[in-house]
Amino acid sequence: MKTLNDYMAMSYRMEIVEDKDEEGFVVSYPDLPGCITCGETIESAVSNAQDAKRVWIEAALEEEIPIFEPDNLEDYSGQFKLRIPRSLHRLLAEHSKKEGISMKQYCVYLLSRNDAIYSK
Repeated sequence: MKTLNDYMAMSYRMEIVEDKDEEGFVVSYPDLPGCITCGETIESAVSNAQDAKRVWIEAALEEEIPIFEPDNLEDYSGQFKLRIPRSLHRLLAEHSKKEGISMKQYCVYLLSRNDAIYSK
């Protein structure tokens, strides 16, 4: 069984979002549900996040709540195969040509743009 120090040593992904209403920053750990804090500056929010992570893990260990290990980028190759209709293929090829980039670059751009919108 892992200890508090084992979990604290793991690199959990931290999400930082500016809170314009409160004029500060909100920090959460997606792999630690409900572990969230804030701060007036990014530096204070990150510092508070370390404390929140410690308290969250201590409580989970005490209550015997499962603690998930952080997601690892090495689990993803960065590649996947996708079949699309020929008409869409043609449109993507035409649009990427207008932009002066490869179709693969154009598709990455579109996916990134839409993922950013979805993530809000």
